[in-house]
Amino acid sequence: MSHVGVPRGTVRKRRSLALLTTGVLTIPVLAGCSSGSEETSRGVPQDIAPAARQAVSDGSTVNWAVDALPATFNAFQADADSATTRITGALLPALFPMDASGQPKLNPDYLESAKIIEREPKQVVLYKLNQQAVWSDGREIGAPDFVAQWRALRGKDSAFWTARNSGYERIEKIERGADDLQVRVTFSKPYADWRSLFSPLYPKEITGSPDAFNDGARTTLKNTAGPFVLRSVSKAKGTVTLARNPRWWGEKAKLDTLVFRAVAAGDRTQALADGTVDVADIDASTADRITLARRDRGNNGQPLAHGPGSETTPAAALRSWALAHGSDEEAAEIAQAAREKNRKAVVAYTAEQKGLRDFAVRKSLEPAYTQLALNGESGPLADDRVRRAVARALDREELARTVLGPLGLPAKPLGSHLALAGQPGYKDGSGALGDQNTKEAQALLADAGWTRGGAVQPPKDTKAGSEAEKKGAKGDAPGTEEDAEKEAAEGTKDDKEAKSEKAENEKKGGEAGEDSTTKDSTAESEKADRASADRASEDSAASRDEGLYIVGEDNKPGAHAPAQAVSTGGVSAVHVLAPARTAAAQSAALLRQAGALGEDGAVAAQDKQPGGAAGAYAPVGTAAPAPAAAKGQLGKDGKALTLRFVLPSGPGSQSLRSVGDKIAVMLEKIGIGTEIIKVPDESYFKDHVASGAYDLALYSWPATAYPATDGRPIYAKPEPATDGSLLVEQNYTRVGTDHIDQLFDQAAAELDEKAARELMKQADARIWAAAGSIPLFQRPQLVAVDKKLANVGAFGFAAPRYQDIGFKNRQAAGSPADRKK
Repeated sequence: MSHVGVPRGTVRKRRSLALLTTGVLTIPVLAGCSSGSEETSRGVPQDIAPAARQAVSDGSTVNWAVDALPATFNAFQADADSATTRITGALLPALFPMDASGQPKLNPDYLESAKIIEREPKQVVLYKLNQQAVWSDGREIGAPDFVAQWRALRGKDSAFWTARNSGYERIEKIERGADDLQVRVTFSKPYADWRSLFSPLYPKEITGSPDAFNDGARTTLKNTAGPFVLRSVSKAKGTVTLARNPRWWGEKAKLDTLVFRAVAAGDRTQALADGTVDVADIDASTADRITLARRDRGNNGQPLAHGPGSETTPAAALRSWALAHGSDEEAAEIAQAAREKNRKAVVAYTAEQKGLRDFAVRKSLEPAYTQLALNGESGPLADDRVRRAVARALDREELARTVLGPLGLPAKPLGSHLALAGQPGYKDGSGALGDQNTKEAQALLADAGWTRGGAVQPPKDTKAGSEAEKKGAKGDAPGTEEDAEKEAAEGTKDDKEAKSEKAENEKKGGEAGEDSTTKDSTAESEKADRASADRASEDSAASRDEGLYIVGEDNKPGAHAPAQAVSTGGVSAVHVLAPARTAAAQSAALLRQAGALGEDGAVAAQDKQPGGAAGAYAPVGTAAPAPAAAKGQLGKDGKALTLRFVLPSGPGSQSLRSVGDKIAVMLEKIGIGTEIIKVPDESYFKDHVASGAYDLALYSWPATAYPATDGRPIYAKPEPATDGSLLVEQNYTRVGTDHIDQLFDQAAAELDEKAARELMKQADARIWAAAGSIPLFQRPQLVAVDKKLANVGAFGFAAPRYQDIGFKNRQAAGSPADRKK
């Protein structure tokens, strides 16, 4: 499925970003403090219609939908995408692919063994290659391929246009072992995630020179080593065709050819129905149509009870017929055209439904999670108390139910930034931040200085007779509460005088005007009732409705300009709110709780600060404000507390926008307004998330078996550049701490897997406490598959075994061969 704003690149340092879009929006109440022991979480199993190889027939072709043709076949370049990953998975060696539980597993097709053979004085890993493993040109896979890839990716030669070097820069040397089938890798410093390296492995012909690396592998792969080889690429047809590899030494691929076909998300229902594709990621609406199609199989040609015209009542149908056959020629012509348009829509829909009967929906949870990102670079969210208030206002369980519940998938909030449920080391660390609590959220905002009426009060340091007050007197600035009360009193007086005058006029009018007066009075009464009802919901709706617009569809700007930088001798610097004394105590309490969750009760020296009780989330004695719906939006120094919530506007992003709307309502309850800004899908990430032109945003990160390597650039503390900007790597929330960075570095160098996981749990607890990223839920994975296909569908964590995919034997399927095959 396409992902709004996905930056090109699935490489490790540039970890692939999957943004929620389409109906497959795939997202829960913050869990309480979890126990210190590792949780035994269960992931959702994959759904691929598994079948033994002997039950799968040889031959045939499968058409598999992808979002677009890959921009490159080089997975280590910045514009590599999901299609690159999907296609190269069938062509190139992956030494340690993920298994169904999200763990790296040795691939016997390429390796006999791989293990650490020395730890002191330096880490040494010895790879023993499968002696049958060869490239498609017949050359053995060996040490020269490892050496060439290391030199290309280690970051020392800028002529190679790479998007990552994580891990490769730690390698000191690569040597041939006892024979050509052994590769000895020596590290300059310990590296726990060594299994992440050399996957995919490219032949030395591609990685051996900058020209071949930068350009040679963008449009073709002449030398491969998978169950398939690349036969052709057709831009005109939008297809990449793979054929069975005659030199493949492993279990023979069941399919003759595997065709990856570019099909846009909006066109997939039709492509499935007309047989253009056999496998496609789909959204919830298409999944519903497939379910209905299979249910309606035995309706004996009766009209469908869904689709175009299904909601037309008998009365409406009769009226349409009468108009179409009436004497008013113009009205008849319009009615006839509408009836013909509806008839064609019904015919097309019925034909599509008939074609969809041959498909099944495979569903699981995608190895990716959706988060609410809070931009902490500037503005209200630079204050960690406001970020924590936002987090504690969210009913994450409700959000998860909204997305996952209708699909029949477990609607449980995700409790970790660094592992998904079912993976080793998963632990719910959300207790470091606290569960959903409206009163605590309101207390945090009060402590940060955001109060009722703060939006109409001038800054505290405004002096009498200042320009601000003069402007306010002229109506250029909001008035004071006294002014408002005075105006209200005068308005009441004017109303009374008007009513008195009206009564006199009515009396003079006599009985002749009685009917007219009654009508006027009734209209005014109804108007007053409507106004009263409007006022009842004004507080909860105004902040969203008034700020809701789509960029490019009116004259409003696409987004607010970033906060003005403070001039410091010609160098721009971002102004960040300094925490109050009470906030420091609260921060210490949060860090202590994070330490208790992740370090067996020990508190790091840099976390020890005076004040505050362990587990406290707001300073003692801070009164919680009244509900926002009753008292209105919060403000401070004459400014309302309103956050820019950027969401994609495309037709496939409706589910994402629904989640955004629910979040906005939850924030209104604590007095935070949201200005929802809808932007085109193609600019959502690049122009808003990556550039920092947002306060709140929703996007997803994929799962990883190597959190110490893949997680660090996402949560690393931004560093100032020489021009005054921030170097954020992939930390688009701009929130981080030195301690989090230290924990990632320690885990990356820890060769004891259990100890490394404990360090990651500690890091996760501190990421929760920083409240820059709030995990919501694991995304759903819905895949439409020809029901006669086996070993393909919703793979979950696991990498596909392309050689096992095929159509079931006639005897196994119990039905004739596929009509298309």
